[in-house]
Amino acid sequence: MSLFLFLILVAVVLGIIGFVVKGLFYLLVIGVVVLVLALVLAAVRFRRGGRRHRVPR
Repeated sequence: MSLFLFLILVAVVLGIIGFVVKGLFYLLVIGVVVLVLALVLAAVRFRRGGRRHRVPR
């Protein structure tokens, strides 16, 4: 979960910098790509579900 939040934070920061600073539009594109990657990662982890650990007897 912390990796997902970190990737979202990186995407937002890159997107803001890419939008605000003239000539750094590619950072906005990279931010969008990182955001999509984070969403795909979260979807894959959510779909797999939590693995329940067996308690050894």
